Amino acid sequence: MPTLSQLSVRIFADGADRAAMLEMSMHPCISGLTTNPSLMRQAGISDYRAFAREVLSQIRHKPVCFEVLADDLPEMERQALEIAAWGENVYVKIPVTNTRRESCQALIRQLSDRRLKLNVTAVMTLEQVREVAAALNPAVPSFVSVFAGRIADTGVDPLPIMAQALGILRDKPRAELMWASSRELLNIFQADAIGCPAITVTADIVRKLRRVGCDLADYSLETVQMFYDDARLAGFRL
Repeated sequence: MPTLSQLSVRIFADGADRAAMLEMSMHPCISGLTTNPSLMRQAGISDYRAFAREVLSQIRHKPVCFEVLADDLPEMERQALEIAAWGENVYVKIPVTNTRRESCQALIRQLSDRRLKLNVTAVMTLEQVREVAAALNPAVPSFVSVFAGRIADTGVDPLPIMAQALGILRDKPRAELMWASSRELLNIFQADAIGCPAITVTADIVRKLRRVGCDLADYSLETVQMFYDDARLAGFRL
């Protein structure tokens, strides 16, 4: 297993807690940040614009990805143009389809041709990857977020899908595959092993980076100590 310094994959922190986002942005291993409406709702965000502007006022030199909220394609376009204007480091997240299963391919092509930096999100099939790849302007930076974690949640191994997605995007060098919805720290090393350019991880996973390379026997002892201490602190008796 490579060390953190040997990793080629770029790590993006996924979340919507302002303090945690700012903390993660200062982490030397973090290349950028992503968020989405579900995470913002969980974090109690009520004013999207104010939240985004506050984040961008302090995170200026790393990419930050913000998602459109609309389900109607013309309104998605309007929101995408507004979000893109929030900062040079902003990538606009566009879902691969709307809730009616209508493809966003035409919108993606239109926005990419207008030189908006996009992060096409919620991608889970290779056919979707092909549609997105066909729509992206090869001269404009973009991400294609394939939700490997959610694919794995269905019992399907995402690794072959991610490897094939890389091949599909090969002729679009500025369109980078992003391993999204990670479930564990190991996913970072899996993504790196297949040459995936970027991965999103939660703050909890970022904090586990300190364990990379730790001695497993020592980790075993630490775990035993945790169980013993918790049993004692709980006052358990047999």
